[in-house]
Amino acid sequence: QVQLVESGGGSVQAGGSLRLSCASIYISRFVRMAWFRQSPGKEREGVALYSRRICSTFYADSVKGRFTVYQDYAKNTLYLHLQMNGLRPEDTAMYYCAADLSGSDTWSTWTGFQYWGQGTQVTVSS
Repeated sequence: QVQLVESGGGSVQAGGSLRLSCASIYISRFVRMAWFRQSPGKEREGVALYSRRICSTFYADSVKGRFTVYQDYAKNTLYLHLQMNGLRPEDTAMYYCAADLSGSDTWSTWTGFQYWGQGTQVTVSS
């Protein structure tokens, strides 16, 4: 069973930084991976996307210039990180890692992800 494990959430003040990490033993097989977030009462939204096939990234307008998604290899494990700088109270949400094994959707779309992590909470205070 494919598992995605997120870590790195927490509470920070506005302007601060956090780095989220997503680990899975299947990362080398994923075509795309992404970070999504959801706040209470709001729909889930895509935040940052990484295409392993073409080594490209795609961001929601709301996080461009502040968030960076990248892949890293450490301690025999492949990770997908989300570096979040300049955090704002509106970034407060549960953040989820998602993965696509099929690659059937256009790479820069927020659809077509089959696997999801449990989420990690990010809280930004003003």
